[in-house]
Amino acid sequence: MRPQAGKPPQFRLFRQRRFAPFFATVFLGAVNDNLLKFAIVLLLTYQVPVTWLPPEVVGPALGAIFIAPSVLLSATAGQWADKLDLAWLMRLAKSAEVVMMLLAAWALWQRHVPMMLLSVLLSGLHVTLFATVKYAYLPRHLSAGELTGGNGLLEMGTFTAILLGTLAGGVLVAPWLGGLGALMVAILLLAVLGRVSARFIPATPALSPGLKVNWNPLAETWRNLDRIHHQPVLWLCLLGISWMWFFGALFLSLFPLVAKGVLHADEDTASLLLVLSSLGVGLGALLCEGLSRTREGDAPEMGLVLIGAAGMAVFGLDLGWVVHRIAHDPSMASVHAYGVSDFIARPLHWRGLVDMVLMAVSIGLFSVPLYAQMQYQAEPERRARIVAANNILNAVFILVCALLTTALSALGWGVGAIFMAGALLHASVVLAAMWWQALLWQQTVAWLRRWRTAVPE
Repeated sequence: MRPQAGKPPQFRLFRQRRFAPFFATVFLGAVNDNLLKFAIVLLLTYQVPVTWLPPEVVGPALGAIFIAPSVLLSATAGQWADKLDLAWLMRLAKSAEVVMMLLAAWALWQRHVPMMLLSVLLSGLHVTLFATVKYAYLPRHLSAGELTGGNGLLEMGTFTAILLGTLAGGVLVAPWLGGLGALMVAILLLAVLGRVSARFIPATPALSPGLKVNWNPLAETWRNLDRIHHQPVLWLCLLGISWMWFFGALFLSLFPLVAKGVLHADEDTASLLLVLSSLGVGLGALLCEGLSRTREGDAPEMGLVLIGAAGMAVFGLDLGWVVHRIAHDPSMASVHAYGVSDFIARPLHWRGLVDMVLMAVSIGLFSVPLYAQMQYQAEPERRARIVAANNILNAVFILVCALLTTALSALGWGVGAIFMAGALLHASVVLAAMWWQALLWQQTVAWLRRWRTAVPE
Protein backbone atom coordinates (compact mmCIF):
# COMPACT_ATOMS: atom_id res chain seq x y z
CA MET A 1 0.00 0.00 0.00
CA ARG A 2 1.31 3.43 -0.89
CA PRO A 3 1.66 6.04 1.85
CA GLN A 4 -1.19 8.47 2.27
CA ALA A 5 -0.92 11.85 0.61
CA GLY A 6 0.32 14.60 2.86
CA LYS A 7 2.29 12.20 5.05
CA PRO A 8 5.68 11.76 3.38
CA PRO A 9 7.42 8.71 4.88
CA GLN A 10 10.70 10.62 4.97
CA PHE A 11 9.45 12.88 7.78
CA ARG A 12 8.50 9.86 9.87
CA LEU A 13 12.20 9.07 10.09
CA PHE A 14 12.58 11.99 12.50
CA ARG A 15 10.62 9.96 15.07
CA GLN A 16 12.82 6.88 14.76
CA ARG A 17 16.07 6.14 16.57
CA ARG A 18 17.74 4.71 13.46
CA PHE A 19 17.65 8.18 11.87
CA ALA A 20 16.88 11.03 14.29
CA PRO A 21 20.06 10.94 16.47
CA PHE A 22 22.19 10.42 13.38
CA PHE A 23 20.60 13.39 11.60
CA ALA A 24 21.00 15.60 14.68
CA THR A 25 24.66 14.62 15.03
CA VAL A 26 25.45 15.38 11.38
CA PHE A 27 23.43 18.61 11.41
CA LEU A 28 25.02 20.02 14.57
CA GLY A 29 28.50 19.15 13.33
CA ALA A 30 27.93 20.84 9.97
CA VAL A 31 26.64 24.00 11.67
CA ASN A 32 29.65 24.09 13.98
CA ASP A 33 32.26 23.49 11.28
CA ASN A 34 30.92 26.26 9.05
CA LEU A 35 30.37 28.62 11.98
CA LEU A 36 33.98 28.25 13.10
CA LYS A 37 35.46 28.58 9.62
CA PHE A 38 33.49 31.67 8.62
CA ALA A 39 33.97 33.39 11.98
CA ILE A 40 37.74 32.92 11.74
CA VAL A 41 37.71 34.25 8.17
CA LEU A 42 35.96 37.40 9.39
CA LEU A 43 38.23 37.77 12.42
CA LEU A 44 41.43 37.48 10.38
CA THR A 45 40.05 39.80 7.71
CA TYR A 46 38.74 42.60 9.92
CA GLN A 47 39.78 42.26 13.57
CA VAL A 48 43.04 40.31 13.87
CA PRO A 49 45.15 41.24 10.83
CA VAL A 50 48.60 39.66 10.48
CA THR A 51 51.34 40.69 8.07
CA TRP A 52 52.00 37.16 6.78
CA LEU A 53 48.32 36.58 5.88
CA PRO A 54 46.91 39.59 3.99
CA PRO A 55 43.11 40.09 4.26
CA GLU A 56 42.55 39.50 0.54
CA VAL A 57 43.91 35.93 0.74
CA VAL A 58 42.35 34.93 4.07
CA GLY A 59 39.19 33.48 2.50
CA PRO A 60 40.92 31.40 -0.20
CA ALA A 61 43.65 30.29 2.23
CA LEU A 62 41.22 29.07 4.87
CA GLY A 63 39.08 27.45 2.20
CA ALA A 64 42.12 25.50 1.00
CA ILE A 65 43.04 24.52 4.57
CA PHE A 66 39.45 23.40 5.22
CA ILE A 67 39.20 21.22 2.11
CA ALA A 68 42.75 19.78 2.22
CA PRO A 69 41.82 16.83 4.51
CA SER A 70 39.07 15.81 2.05
CA VAL A 71 41.68 15.39 -0.67
CA LEU A 72 44.41 13.83 1.46
CA LEU A 73 42.51 11.69 3.96
CA SER A 74 39.17 10.66 2.41
CA ALA A 75 40.64 7.34 1.28
CA THR A 76 41.81 6.57 4.82
CA ALA A 77 38.47 7.66 6.31
CA GLY A 78 36.65 5.35 3.91
CA GLN A 79 38.73 2.38 5.04
CA TRP A 80 38.10 3.18 8.71
CA ALA A 81 34.36 3.39 8.03
CA ASP A 82 34.35 -0.06 6.40
CA LYS A 83 36.56 -1.56 9.11
CA LEU A 84 34.95 -0.10 12.27
CA ASP A 85 31.48 0.19 13.78
CA LEU A 86 30.02 3.38 12.25
CA ALA A 87 28.23 4.45 15.44
CA TRP A 88 31.41 4.01 17.48
CA LEU A 89 33.39 5.94 14.88
CA MET A 90 30.91 8.83 14.96
CA ARG A 91 31.00 8.96 18.76
CA LEU A 92 34.80 8.99 18.65
CA ALA A 93 34.71 11.84 16.13
CA LYS A 94 32.27 13.85 18.24
CA SER A 95 34.43 13.38 21.35
CA ALA A 96 37.38 14.64 19.32
CA GLU A 97 35.25 17.59 18.18
CA VAL A 98 34.72 18.68 21.80
CA VAL A 99 38.50 18.70 22.32
CA MET A 100 38.98 20.46 18.98
CA MET A 101 36.51 23.21 19.90
CA LEU A 102 38.17 23.68 23.29
CA LEU A 103 41.40 24.27 21.38
CA ALA A 104 39.60 26.65 19.01
CA ALA A 105 38.04 28.55 21.92
CA TRP A 106 41.48 29.01 23.50
CA ALA A 107 42.89 30.21 20.16
CA LEU A 108 40.04 32.70 19.78
CA TRP A 109 40.45 33.97 23.33
CA GLN A 110 44.22 34.41 22.92
CA ARG A 111 43.87 35.61 19.31
CA HIS A 112 46.49 33.02 18.44
CA VAL A 113 46.41 32.96 14.65
CA PRO A 114 48.43 29.74 13.99
CA MET A 115 46.18 27.86 16.40
CA MET A 116 43.11 29.29 14.67
CA LEU A 117 44.40 27.90 11.37
CA LEU A 118 45.06 24.55 13.03
CA SER A 119 41.48 24.57 14.32
CA VAL A 120 40.17 25.08 10.78
CA LEU A 121 42.35 22.20 9.57
CA LEU A 122 41.01 19.91 12.31
CA SER A 123 37.48 21.01 11.48
CA GLY A 124 38.13 20.01 7.86
CA LEU A 125 39.24 16.59 9.13
CA HIS A 126 35.95 16.31 11.04
CA VAL A 127 34.05 17.15 7.85
CA THR A 128 36.06 14.59 5.88
CA LEU A 129 35.14 11.77 8.22
CA PHE A 130 31.43 12.61 8.35
CA ALA A 131 31.20 13.20 4.60
CA THR A 132 32.13 9.53 4.25
CA VAL A 133 30.38 8.01 7.25
CA LYS A 134 26.97 9.62 6.71
CA TYR A 135 26.45 8.10 3.26
CA ALA A 136 27.72 4.71 4.44
CA TYR A 137 25.37 4.78 7.45
CA LEU A 138 22.07 5.47 5.65
CA PRO A 139 21.81 2.24 3.59
CA ARG A 140 22.65 0.21 6.72
CA HIS A 141 19.50 1.43 8.49
CA LEU A 142 17.12 2.43 5.68
CA SER A 143 15.48 0.12 3.17
CA ALA A 144 16.07 0.60 -0.54
CA GLY A 145 12.71 2.35 -0.84
CA GLU A 146 13.62 4.80 1.92
CA LEU A 147 16.97 5.86 0.51
CA THR A 148 15.60 8.67 -1.68
CA GLY A 149 13.66 10.21 1.20
CA GLY A 150 16.48 9.72 3.70
CA ASN A 151 19.04 11.29 1.38
CA GLY A 152 16.62 14.14 0.69
CA LEU A 153 16.41 14.90 4.41
CA LEU A 154 20.17 14.59 4.78
CA GLU A 155 20.91 16.97 1.90
CA MET A 156 18.30 19.43 3.13
CA GLY A 157 19.89 19.30 6.58
CA THR A 158 23.40 19.72 5.22
CA PHE A 159 22.63 22.82 3.15
CA THR A 160 20.55 24.32 5.97
CA ALA A 161 23.41 23.68 8.40
CA ILE A 162 25.94 25.32 6.09
CA LEU A 163 23.63 28.32 5.77
CA LEU A 164 22.99 28.61 9.51
CA GLY A 165 26.65 28.15 10.37
CA THR A 166 27.78 30.79 7.89
CA LEU A 167 25.17 33.32 8.98
CA ALA A 168 25.78 32.63 12.68
CA GLY A 169 29.53 33.00 12.19
CA GLY A 170 28.97 36.44 10.72
CA VAL A 171 26.59 37.50 13.48
CA LEU A 172 28.39 36.15 16.56
CA VAL A 173 31.66 37.96 15.88
CA ALA A 174 29.82 41.28 16.20
CA PRO A 175 30.78 43.01 19.48
CA TRP A 176 27.16 43.88 20.29
CA LEU A 177 26.35 40.16 20.51
CA GLY A 178 29.19 39.30 22.82
CA GLY A 179 31.95 38.97 20.25
CA LEU A 180 34.50 36.27 20.99
CA GLY A 181 32.77 35.23 24.20
CA ALA A 182 29.51 34.40 22.44
CA LEU A 183 31.40 32.64 19.65
CA MET A 184 33.33 30.47 22.12
CA VAL A 185 30.15 29.48 23.96
CA ALA A 186 28.40 28.63 20.67
CA ILE A 187 31.08 26.32 19.27
CA LEU A 188 31.50 24.50 22.59
CA LEU A 189 27.74 24.10 23.08
CA LEU A 190 27.24 22.74 19.57
CA ALA A 191 30.10 20.26 20.05
CA VAL A 192 28.69 18.99 23.36
CA LEU A 193 25.16 18.68 21.94
CA GLY A 194 26.56 16.76 18.99
CA ARG A 195 28.37 14.34 21.31
CA VAL A 196 25.18 13.81 23.32
CA SER A 197 23.11 13.06 20.20
CA ALA A 198 25.79 10.65 18.92
CA ARG A 199 25.33 8.59 22.09
CA PHE A 200 21.90 7.48 20.83
CA ILE A 201 22.99 6.37 17.34
CA PRO A 202 22.32 2.61 17.09
CA ALA A 203 25.21 0.21 16.70
CA THR A 204 26.28 -0.33 13.09
CA PRO A 205 28.82 -3.21 13.06
CA ALA A 206 31.63 -3.20 10.53
CA LEU A 207 31.12 -5.15 7.30
CA SER A 208 34.88 -5.52 6.65
CA PRO A 209 36.39 -5.89 10.14
CA GLY A 210 39.47 -7.69 8.79
CA LEU A 211 40.34 -4.95 6.29
CA LYS A 212 44.01 -4.01 6.25
CA VAL A 213 44.28 -0.23 5.96
CA ASN A 214 46.30 1.06 3.02
CA TRP A 215 47.86 4.31 4.24
CA ASN A 216 48.75 5.47 0.71
CA PRO A 217 45.75 7.67 -0.23
CA LEU A 218 46.65 7.90 -3.92
CA ALA A 219 47.03 4.15 -4.38
CA GLU A 220 43.85 3.40 -2.42
CA THR A 221 41.81 6.00 -4.31
CA TRP A 222 43.07 4.74 -7.67
CA ARG A 223 42.27 1.14 -6.71
CA ASN A 224 38.69 2.05 -5.78
CA LEU A 225 38.12 4.18 -8.87
CA ASP A 226 39.49 1.43 -11.10
CA ARG A 227 37.06 -1.05 -9.57
CA ILE A 228 34.11 1.34 -9.85
CA HIS A 229 34.97 2.07 -13.48
CA HIS A 230 33.81 -1.44 -14.39
CA GLN A 231 30.34 -0.80 -12.87
CA PRO A 232 28.76 1.64 -15.37
CA VAL A 233 25.72 2.71 -13.33
CA LEU A 234 27.77 3.26 -10.17
CA TRP A 235 30.43 5.13 -12.15
CA LEU A 236 27.71 7.30 -13.70
CA CYS A 237 26.42 8.17 -10.22
CA LEU A 238 29.85 9.19 -8.97
CA LEU A 239 30.55 11.34 -12.03
CA GLY A 240 27.08 12.88 -11.82
CA ILE A 241 27.50 13.83 -8.16
CA SER A 242 30.92 15.33 -8.83
CA TRP A 243 29.52 17.24 -11.79
CA MET A 244 26.81 18.65 -9.52
CA TRP A 245 29.55 20.02 -7.25
CA PHE A 246 31.36 21.48 -10.29
CA PHE A 247 28.18 23.19 -11.48
CA GLY A 248 27.23 24.43 -8.02
CA ALA A 249 30.73 25.72 -7.30
CA LEU A 250 30.76 27.68 -10.56
CA PHE A 251 27.67 29.65 -9.56
CA LEU A 252 28.18 29.88 -5.79
CA SER A 253 31.78 31.02 -6.05
CA LEU A 254 30.73 33.97 -8.20
CA PHE A 255 27.70 35.05 -6.15
CA PRO A 256 29.74 37.50 -3.99
CA LEU A 257 31.12 39.10 -7.16
CA VAL A 258 27.61 39.29 -8.61
CA ALA A 259 26.29 40.93 -5.44
CA LYS A 260 29.09 43.48 -5.13
CA GLY A 261 30.37 44.10 -8.66
CA VAL A 262 27.21 43.65 -10.75
CA LEU A 263 24.28 44.36 -8.45
CA HIS A 264 26.10 46.97 -6.33
CA ALA A 265 24.32 45.42 -3.35
CA ASP A 266 25.17 45.55 0.34
CA GLU A 267 25.94 42.62 2.65
CA ASP A 268 22.25 41.96 3.38
CA THR A 269 21.51 41.40 -0.29
CA ALA A 270 24.51 39.08 -0.63
CA SER A 271 23.17 37.12 2.36
CA LEU A 272 19.75 36.96 0.68
CA LEU A 273 21.30 35.26 -2.37
CA LEU A 274 23.01 32.72 -0.11
CA VAL A 275 19.80 32.05 1.84
CA LEU A 276 17.66 31.57 -1.27
CA SER A 277 20.14 29.27 -3.00
CA SER A 278 20.59 27.09 0.10
CA LEU A 279 16.85 26.86 0.76
CA GLY A 280 16.25 26.06 -2.91
CA VAL A 281 18.60 23.06 -2.85
CA GLY A 282 17.00 21.89 0.39
CA LEU A 283 13.51 22.20 -1.09
CA GLY A 284 14.49 20.26 -4.20
CA ALA A 285 15.99 17.53 -2.02
CA LEU A 286 12.81 17.25 0.04
CA LEU A 287 10.62 17.03 -3.07
CA CYS A 288 12.47 14.03 -4.49
CA GLU A 289 10.62 11.30 -2.61
CA GLY A 290 7.16 12.67 -3.35
CA LEU A 291 7.96 13.34 -7.02
CA SER A 292 9.63 10.00 -7.65
CA ARG A 293 6.27 8.18 -7.42
CA THR A 294 7.94 4.95 -6.37
CA ARG A 295 6.12 2.45 -4.20
CA GLU A 296 7.17 1.46 -0.72
CA GLY A 297 9.94 -1.11 -0.97
CA ASP A 298 10.98 -0.15 -4.52
CA ALA A 299 14.66 0.35 -5.30
CA PRO A 300 15.73 3.98 -5.78
CA GLU A 301 15.51 5.13 -9.37
CA MET A 302 16.91 8.02 -11.37
CA GLY A 303 13.84 9.33 -13.19
CA LEU A 304 14.29 12.79 -11.69
CA VAL A 305 17.95 13.18 -12.67
CA LEU A 306 17.25 14.46 -16.19
CA ILE A 307 14.39 16.63 -14.92
CA GLY A 308 16.79 18.29 -12.50
CA ALA A 309 19.50 18.49 -15.15
CA ALA A 310 17.14 20.26 -17.55
CA GLY A 311 16.21 22.78 -14.87
CA MET A 312 19.86 23.44 -14.07
CA ALA A 313 20.54 24.18 -17.76
CA VAL A 314 17.46 26.32 -18.46
CA PHE A 315 17.46 28.40 -15.29
CA GLY A 316 21.25 28.64 -15.19
CA LEU A 317 21.28 29.98 -18.75
CA ASP A 318 18.54 32.51 -18.04
CA LEU A 319 20.27 33.59 -14.82
CA GLY A 320 23.42 34.23 -16.82
CA TRP A 321 21.45 36.30 -19.32
CA VAL A 322 19.86 38.35 -16.51
CA VAL A 323 23.23 39.00 -14.85
CA HIS A 324 24.75 39.97 -18.22
CA ARG A 325 21.88 42.36 -18.92
CA ILE A 326 22.11 43.98 -15.47
CA ALA A 327 25.89 44.36 -15.85
CA HIS A 328 25.36 46.30 -19.11
CA ASP A 329 22.44 48.39 -17.84
CA PRO A 330 23.56 52.09 -18.00
CA SER A 331 21.33 53.01 -15.06
CA MET A 332 23.34 50.73 -12.77
CA ALA A 333 26.38 52.99 -13.11
CA SER A 334 24.81 55.54 -10.75
CA VAL A 335 24.02 52.91 -8.08
CA HIS A 336 26.55 52.77 -5.27
CA ALA A 337 24.92 50.32 -2.88
CA TYR A 338 21.39 49.49 -1.89
CA GLY A 339 19.63 47.17 0.50
CA VAL A 340 17.21 44.30 0.08
CA SER A 341 14.09 46.46 -0.33
CA ASP A 342 15.66 48.52 -3.15
CA PHE A 343 17.10 45.39 -4.71
CA ILE A 344 13.81 43.55 -5.02
CA ALA A 345 12.04 46.66 -6.35
CA ARG A 346 13.54 46.06 -9.80
CA PRO A 347 11.54 43.56 -11.96
CA LEU A 348 14.66 42.17 -13.64
CA HIS A 349 16.09 41.32 -10.22
CA TRP A 350 12.97 39.31 -9.45
CA ARG A 351 13.54 37.28 -12.59
CA GLY A 352 17.10 36.58 -11.51
CA LEU A 353 15.97 35.54 -8.03
CA VAL A 354 13.36 33.15 -9.48
CA ASP A 355 15.99 31.69 -11.81
CA MET A 356 18.38 31.21 -8.91
CA VAL A 357 15.82 29.51 -6.68
CA LEU A 358 14.54 27.19 -9.42
CA MET A 359 18.10 26.35 -10.45
CA ALA A 360 18.87 25.46 -6.83
CA VAL A 361 15.71 23.33 -6.60
CA SER A 362 16.82 21.56 -9.78
CA ILE A 363 20.21 20.81 -8.21
CA GLY A 364 18.40 19.09 -5.35
CA LEU A 365 16.28 17.04 -7.78
CA PHE A 366 19.42 16.12 -9.73
CA SER A 367 21.65 15.08 -6.85
CA VAL A 368 19.49 13.18 -4.36
CA PRO A 369 18.56 10.29 -6.73
CA LEU A 370 22.24 9.95 -7.65
CA TYR A 371 23.28 9.68 -4.00
CA ALA A 372 20.53 7.12 -3.31
CA GLN A 373 21.47 5.08 -6.37
CA MET A 374 25.17 5.20 -5.45
CA GLN A 375 24.42 3.76 -2.02
CA TYR A 376 22.15 1.11 -3.53
CA GLN A 377 24.63 0.02 -6.22
CA ALA A 378 27.76 0.00 -4.04
CA GLU A 379 28.98 -3.28 -2.55
CA PRO A 380 28.07 -3.11 1.16
CA GLU A 381 31.52 -4.17 2.37
CA ARG A 382 33.17 -1.49 0.22
CA ARG A 383 30.50 1.21 0.39
CA ALA A 384 32.40 3.67 2.59
CA ARG A 385 35.50 3.43 0.40
CA ILE A 386 33.36 4.13 -2.65
CA VAL A 387 31.86 7.18 -0.93
CA ALA A 388 35.37 8.31 -0.01
CA ALA A 389 36.48 7.98 -3.64
CA ASN A 390 33.48 10.10 -4.63
CA ASN A 391 34.47 12.77 -2.09
CA ILE A 392 37.92 13.00 -3.68
CA LEU A 393 36.37 13.24 -7.14
CA ASN A 394 34.15 16.06 -5.83
CA ALA A 395 37.19 17.97 -4.59
CA VAL A 396 38.96 17.50 -7.94
CA PHE A 397 35.94 18.76 -9.88
CA ILE A 398 35.64 21.80 -7.58
CA LEU A 399 39.33 22.54 -8.14
CA VAL A 400 38.92 22.28 -11.92
CA CYS A 401 35.91 24.60 -11.70
CA ALA A 402 37.97 27.18 -9.76
CA LEU A 403 40.74 27.03 -12.37
CA LEU A 404 38.24 27.38 -15.22
CA THR A 405 36.44 30.39 -13.73
CA THR A 406 39.78 32.04 -12.94
CA ALA A 407 40.96 31.51 -16.52
CA LEU A 408 37.74 32.85 -18.06
CA SER A 409 37.84 35.89 -15.78
CA ALA A 410 41.46 36.53 -16.77
CA LEU A 411 40.38 36.43 -20.42
CA GLY A 412 37.92 39.24 -19.72
CA TRP A 413 34.70 37.22 -19.54
CA GLY A 414 31.96 38.80 -17.47
CA VAL A 415 30.07 36.91 -14.76
CA GLY A 416 26.96 36.60 -16.90
CA ALA A 417 28.97 35.12 -19.78
CA ILE A 418 30.62 32.63 -17.42
CA PHE A 419 27.21 31.60 -16.06
CA MET A 420 25.85 31.05 -19.57
CA ALA A 421 28.96 29.13 -20.61
CA GLY A 422 28.60 26.93 -17.53
CA ALA A 423 24.95 26.20 -18.33
CA LEU A 424 25.76 25.33 -21.95
CA LEU A 425 28.66 23.11 -20.85
CA HIS A 426 26.29 21.41 -18.42
CA ALA A 427 23.77 20.74 -21.20
CA SER A 428 26.52 19.22 -23.36
CA VAL A 429 27.70 16.96 -20.52
CA VAL A 430 24.14 15.76 -19.85
CA LEU A 431 23.56 14.95 -23.53
CA ALA A 432 26.82 12.98 -23.59
CA ALA A 433 25.76 11.09 -20.44
CA MET A 434 22.41 10.22 -22.04
CA TRP A 435 24.20 8.84 -25.08
CA TRP A 436 26.59 6.84 -22.86
CA GLN A 437 23.96 5.48 -20.46
CA ALA A 438 20.50 4.91 -21.91
CA LEU A 439 19.31 4.14 -18.38
CA LEU A 440 19.07 7.88 -17.73
CA TRP A 441 16.43 8.67 -20.32
CA GLN A 442 14.73 5.27 -19.96
CA GLN A 443 14.05 5.89 -16.27
CA THR A 444 12.94 9.44 -17.03
CA VAL A 445 10.40 8.12 -19.57
CA ALA A 446 9.21 5.56 -17.02
CA TRP A 447 8.83 8.35 -14.44
CA LEU A 448 6.76 10.45 -16.83
CA ARG A 449 4.52 7.47 -17.61
CA ARG A 450 3.91 6.88 -13.90
CA TRP A 451 2.74 10.47 -13.55
CA ARG A 452 0.42 10.16 -16.56
CA THR A 453 -1.14 6.90 -15.39
CA ALA A 454 -1.09 7.61 -11.65
CA VAL A 455 -4.16 6.29 -9.90
CA PRO A 456 -5.71 8.78 -7.44
CA GLU A 457 -4.87 7.81 -3.91
